Amino acid sequence: MLQLAVTIIIYLILVIPVGRYLYHIAAEKHTFGDPLFDRVDGVIYRLGGVNPRNGMNWKQYALTLVGTNGVMIAVGYLILRIQRLPLFNPNGIDGMEPTLAFNTIISFMTNTNLQHYAGESGLSYLSQMLVITFMMFVSAASGYAACVAFIRGLAGKTKDNVGNFYGDLVRITTRILLPFSLVGGLLLVWQGVPQNFSANLVVNTLEGTSQVIAMGPIAALEIIKHLGTNGGGFLGANSATPLENPTMLSDLIELYSMMLLPGACVITFGKMVGESRRERLRKENALPAEPASLTARLFGREGRSIFAAMGILFLVGLAVCFWAESQGNPVLEDLGLSQAEGSMEGKEVRFGVAQSALFTTVTTSFTTGTVNNMHDTLTPLGGMVPLLHMMLNCVFGGKGVGLMNMILYAILAVFICGLMVGRTPEYLGKKIEGREMKLTALGIIVHPLLILVFSALAVATAGGLAGITNPGYHGLTQVLYEYASSAANNGSGFEGLADNTAFWNMTTGVVMFLGRYLPIVIQLAIAGSLMKKNFVNESAGTLRTCTFSFAVILVFVVYIFAALTFFPVLALGPIAEHLTLWA
Repeated sequence: MLQLAVTIIIYLILVIPVGRYLYHIAAEKHTFGDPLFDRVDGVIYRLGGVNPRNGMNWKQYALTLVGTNGVMIAVGYLILRIQRLPLFNPNGIDGMEPTLAFNTIISFMTNTNLQHYAGESGLSYLSQMLVITFMMFVSAASGYAACVAFIRGLAGKTKDNVGNFYGDLVRITTRILLPFSLVGGLLLVWQGVPQNFSANLVVNTLEGTSQVIAMGPIAALEIIKHLGTNGGGFLGANSATPLENPTMLSDLIELYSMMLLPGACVITFGKMVGESRRERLRKENALPAEPASLTARLFGREGRSIFAAMGILFLVGLAVCFWAESQGNPVLEDLGLSQAEGSMEGKEVRFGVAQSALFTTVTTSFTTGTVNNMHDTLTPLGGMVPLLHMMLNCVFGGKGVGLMNMILYAILAVFICGLMVGRTPEYLGKKIEGREMKLTALGIIVHPLLILVFSALAVATAGGLAGITNPGYHGLTQVLYEYASSAANNGSGFEGLADNTAFWNMTTGVVMFLGRYLPIVIQLAIAGSLMKKNFVNESAGTLRTCTFSFAVILVFVVYIFAALTFFPVLALGPIAEHLTLWA
């Protein structure tokens, strides 16, 4: 328990300066690296024929984002199909078949990284670099760019300019993802993660048999996998294998890598909205006399309540997962196997229950998808935590999307509170009216709709049933997990499904695509609608959304919505399995 507390405290210390740096990048303020990065960015803009100062409205921004990603999908699909060529292919990997190539390219362009293949046997080094690693940078930068544009819309400094997508994409890549990846990649190489272009090694084991040890540019992929909340492993076993995650220190590097930027996005939101509010009050000569509190200065007034709500959801999930895994497995105990150390099935001994539970909760809360243990072997309630957090899709989340989803729940919360007191709801100084509520409802409903409709399709058709390898409750949980992971653009799996089939490749591909781009377009539309509205002055009846009490309200709204939407299927899956196991 102590190691979990220390890990989280260190994270809180690290995320604040990273959040401040990300805020300076998003707000285009001066940073120490500008003399170098401005030159690099200038070359990229000239080669691309882009003027980053040309502002876009939300429609232009969304269209440019989707269109740019679409071109990359087409190019990446072609590379996967022709990867049999001898260029950077020392292991002689063949080209991907069409449905698997479709699933893979959609998966990595949408920042999902769901893998229906094993990297060491399914991809050439060329594909690992030009498709997988490249997509990990671009898809993450696209998500963070959308988040920055969304925040600009909420801050409302202009009436019709959320920024320039190309400018945001380049700045986030060159100033954040590349330098952070360089430092983190070197740290992983230091810890023993391979980084080479050698063919796989064949070695003789002590038992007298042969074993193939995968080689390749693993460290370069490994760091952006976590930093960009991507999650797809160079190897099939992902970060549960010592080649991707050899030591306890590498495990912490990967943990903090996937936690830092999503948390920093919340701080960026708080500071950008706070800056806009201060400028508005300064013009009105109405600046408050009392100084801001320490938490308000660190997180921003509005960012503080959002971060607190996300933190509560995360800690509740972590506590349940850790407790469930610590209880062990009664079936194994009945067979005479000691469960004193908890349920160690599917876990690495070097990490144990505590770090496995933390990694499991983090990877699905921050929508990364990487694993340092096999989620299919978690206890029923322990496995329900990552499933539920993907269903919520707002517990920090990844690539900025988690923040955008939580803002939708914040709008819903102020609307519900407004109904209770008979007052028009307001958020960030703007009135929430019919258009915003319709878009908010649509944005919230899309996610569960994709999960439940496609899960029902899977258990009602021959193609879906053919992939279910576990009968009963656990089999249903596997299906729910697969589509929740796809819709949340998470990418982790229970790994019990026979999912490399036309049915699963195509349906999860569709879910990943819709789960990525529909919410982004809807959320940008909400930001575009709010930024056109005039600010209203606070009054005695205004619901303050910068307080801890609002954070608690927000947590209850999220849980109530989840209970109304997902409790029936959770009762038929992990809850029923738990009751059966402990009966």
